[in-house]
Amino acid sequence: MKKQIALELKNICKYFPGKVIANKNVNLTLYKGEILSLLGENGSGKTTLMNMISGIYFPDEGKIFIDGEEVVIRSPKDAFKYKIGMIHQHFKLVDIFSAAENIVLGVNDGSRYNIKKVNSRVREIAERYGFDIDPKKKIYNMSVSEKQTVEIIKVLYRGADILILDEPTAVLTPQEIEKLFVILRKMKADGKSIIIITHKLNEVMEISDRVSILRKGEYIGTVETAETNPKELTEMMVGKKTDLKIERVKTDFDRPLLEIRDLVINKDDGSLAIDNASFYIRGGEILGVAGIAGCGQKELCEAIAGLRPIKSGLIMHKGENLIGLPPKVIIEKGVSMSFIPEDRLGMGLAPSFSITDNMMLKTYSEGRGPFVDRKSARARANALIEKLDIVTPSSETPVRRLSGGNVQKVLVGREIESAPNVIITAYPVRGLDINSSYVIYDILNEQKKKGTGILFIGEDLDVMLALCDKIIVICHGKIMGIVHAEKTTKEELGLMMTGSLDLTEEKKDKNYGIAKDSNLTEEEWKAEEEKQAEKENEDD
Repeated sequence: MKKQIALELKNICKYFPGKVIANKNVNLTLYKGEILSLLGENGSGKTTLMNMISGIYFPDEGKIFIDGEEVVIRSPKDAFKYKIGMIHQHFKLVDIFSAAENIVLGVNDGSRYNIKKVNSRVREIAERYGFDIDPKKKIYNMSVSEKQTVEIIKVLYRGADILILDEPTAVLTPQEIEKLFVILRKMKADGKSIIIITHKLNEVMEISDRVSILRKGEYIGTVETAETNPKELTEMMVGKKTDLKIERVKTDFDRPLLEIRDLVINKDDGSLAIDNASFYIRGGEILGVAGIAGCGQKELCEAIAGLRPIKSGLIMHKGENLIGLPPKVIIEKGVSMSFIPEDRLGMGLAPSFSITDNMMLKTYSEGRGPFVDRKSARARANALIEKLDIVTPSSETPVRRLSGGNVQKVLVGREIESAPNVIITAYPVRGLDINSSYVIYDILNEQKKKGTGILFIGEDLDVMLALCDKIIVICHGKIMGIVHAEKTTKEELGLMMTGSLDLTEEKKDKNYGIAKDSNLTEEEWKAEEEKQAEKENEDD
């Protein structure tokens, strides 16, 4: 039986100011009842292309066909008219509204608004595809997966037959990802056509029927998922052979740089974010932090970096508490810290500044005269652009004009360039393509070899298990366990992330990879200090 075409793109082109080619002559076909993955490096034009289908952008050249007929999509309203719905990576929901209120918001079907009918319709859609949702529940009380469910049902409620999902698994646990995949398969069986933008090749191989690849804005080709493999897909994306192996570098872990002791941190609204967390950040070690989004990871890294007040607890370095000390004093005491925040544009970089100017933000005060040294900053910026393959017209381009992945490269590169001995990093490869992600992993391993202590907050458990030495698992602000990456599994991490397994109680006395140093006594801490002092004397 011949497949029916749901969506077809012919010679789609999109240009942005500054001679930036986002898409050039892209041809793409989506069949009814299939799941198509869209792959490409950062800046390859994936999101721009999908934004044209969903009505956010309008193509400069080319044609779009729905069910064989040419259509013009100038707005999201037009997209919904042709039964197209996009679920963005960053949810667009009103927190104080219920699920049903968010779902019906903006719908004008000519009838009077009736919340009981809306609730009933939402439950009907949920039962049909296997969603678990309470239509009356407020958004601010929902988990990340529940919010994603609301976004998906929102487009289904409007009758969407073509769904576009941008990084749908970025902040989900393994169990939640598997549940989402079950739902997507049901939607596919119901005749829905689905496009998934993702960088996770293991998920591409598991869920998709076909894979389309873009490179530098141009269409490279489409392959059947059953007839390809991750290595081949990566080569098509980057245009050359790439090694996909993450190396866990072996180093000595006997140098404690920071001890986090009984740390208690509040959220912005005053509620508890972190409850009595205790652990070490050791030189030459990558310590992972896993948890469902909103469980306190953000507050933890901001507090350690000195950007958030600490309610109680200690951050110790060689017997001294660093809490409350100015950054300059902390550096004088031997702790040079770099922080790569989750909010790269809001907190990490100045969006309207160029790459050069953003490179200067950490060093401008070191100049000898009244003028800043832009020449050396520009040289560092250009070196960074070359090393991390940042797609930009020049080093003088404002970072807000770059794609999300390239913005992340600028931030990571700048922070690591300052030669820290402690790195606090939250989702350093979020939004990065496979090739760029591995560049970042290699850079982190280089820092690890130099004796840098790294706190790595991540979302891809496969990566954390391969890259990290130990992993702290947090659930609702409490540490569920500190495990050796080589002695645990993805499924076990998922259980701890949801609170179903608490290794701090169940297996505290067993040899199960629990970090015994997370609860050192004063005597044990002093012994560690003496050991370190002896080592430093030997080095001298």
